[in-house]
Amino acid sequence: MTQVNAKVERALARFDRVTRALDERDGASREASRRERQRLNRDLGRRVARVGVAIGAISIVTIIVGLVTPIGMFGFLAAVGLAIGIAALLAFMPSEPSARAPSADLPNGEMVQRFDSYLYRTRAALPAPARSEIDAISARLPSLKTSLERVQTLDPKAQDARRLMSIHLPGLIDRYLNVPPEFRGEPDSEGMTVDNRLVDGLSAAKTALGEISEDLAKSDLAAFETQGRFIKSRYGEQTIDT
Repeated sequence: MTQVNAKVERALARFDRVTRALDERDGASREASRRERQRLNRDLGRRVARVGVAIGAISIVTIIVGLVTPIGMFGFLAAVGLAIGIAALLAFMPSEPSARAPSADLPNGEMVQRFDSYLYRTRAALPAPARSEIDAISARLPSLKTSLERVQTLDPKAQDARRLMSIHLPGLIDRYLNVPPEFRGEPDSEGMTVDNRLVDGLSAAKTALGEISEDLAKSDLAAFETQGRFIKSRYGEQTIDT
């Protein structure tokens, strides 16, 4: 009987891996994965640049010292060892936290990027209905980022979005992950399970972010229409003298 249960568990685990892989290949999750790869590539480029600057600085210092006083073979080897050590330190030093909520003091655009990365990295640990909500939120982030980058941090709409991305939504997900899996399916006094609460919270956040993004876009549209009317009223009736 134990062997049969083990086979069933392995089959279920394999099914979950396959369905998750299929789920990752299309839609918003694929776009989120592409954006995460772009962020990782940018981070890799910054690491390479830091290593290059460090090695270049050590080389220049070694040359200058060598012009002043002979450093000999041991001095040269020491400089090479120092360069290798600093390069390794800079290469492996973590520059972006893994699955951590964005800091509340980040600029608007960078906060959206960090939040996008946070959602992508925590998505796999959530149940399927919650992953669908995460995908819907992720799909809204590129346009939200474009709009937030044009407004001040203290803008009321930006403040609402920033609180959602840095405090409320990460708090919801982190608290969910703190609940032991065996307790997540138990209904509470209102008949809601932890999974149900998570999905409801994500759905509410999705709606809120969508409304904020729409309001910001409407503000941009209104500004564009105002500028168009001004240009028409100012220059539309004029003729060019020849």
